[in-house]
Amino acid sequence: MLARTQVTTASKCAVGSAEQQLLRATTSAPLSRKFTASSALQKELTLLQDKKYGFGFARSNPRPPKPRSKGVTEIRGPYYTVMGKRYLADVLETMETHVDGLKFAGGSFTLFPEKPLRELIDLAHEHGVYVSTGGWAEHLLTHPDPNTVFDKYLKKCKDLGFDVVELSSGFLSLPEDDWLRLVDKVHSHKLKAKPELGIQFGAGGDTPTSSLEAIGTSDPVKLVNMGRKFLDAGVERLMIESEGITENVESWRTDVVSTIMKELPSERVMFEAADPKVFNWYVREFGIDVNLFVDHSQIVQLSCLRQGIWGTADTWGKVVSFRPD
Repeated sequence: MLARTQVTTASKCAVGSAEQQLLRATTSAPLSRKFTASSALQKELTLLQDKKYGFGFARSNPRPPKPRSKGVTEIRGPYYTVMGKRYLADVLETMETHVDGLKFAGGSFTLFPEKPLRELIDLAHEHGVYVSTGGWAEHLLTHPDPNTVFDKYLKKCKDLGFDVVELSSGFLSLPEDDWLRLVDKVHSHKLKAKPELGIQFGAGGDTPTSSLEAIGTSDPVKLVNMGRKFLDAGVERLMIESEGITENVESWRTDVVSTIMKELPSERVMFEAADPKVFNWYVREFGIDVNLFVDHSQIVQLSCLRQGIWGTADTWGKVVSFRPD
């Protein structure tokens, strides 16, 4: 009896000690949530994918797993709204499956202290999302010594963990060979160059439509020819500027889009489409595999459209595919 009492008492002490240790570990743990590259979040099915326990019984368009080469969705990060790691964590914990890339617009990443910027980039990588600088390189080309400045820029971007450096010249007149030299420079730093091409000079700065119309647009053939040269130079994917095509125009230049899709490989082109009417049109016209750039606030709406589970009057129930699950 005495032995049994001693064992029971010892067991209670052990349990009590374990509870105290657990309590100390819980209260002393940092409030920020930890993620790893092998996070269970990346392996978890969406309810629409889950045929056994979720809504997989409903018809939907199957999507290839990440990293994808088609049907790629890049989202805008901080620019029109502030985005910190908690904000981005909310987006990616819920929509990771549907987000391929994160883009900083307008040089916004330069306004961050280094620590929170690194946290955003690291968080994106942990969710299988590449990170793009956006087109801030255009600003650097206006400096007196652009070669030195650009080398410093690329070195720091690599150090911070960026994957993609966008190269745009919406406000600049830049010779073709110089653009190609910039591509080579980016690649030499083990970063991916992503040139942004368009037909509207002065694009990218919310310039009024009337002012852009007065400037005029260039021939789409020029865009296509430059796009071919970039692809031959090893560029993985081109960004197509929306201004002059579907943004700040009286009527959309759908003929330009058709020319691009006819003359360039569709999987190596991404269209800026940060307007629900615009991305609805792209998916309706070219199907679920078209590569699109949208605002992060639009990722749910676009994903519903790609999956074929919702849409507007002209796309509801009409966005389909024919491929293995």
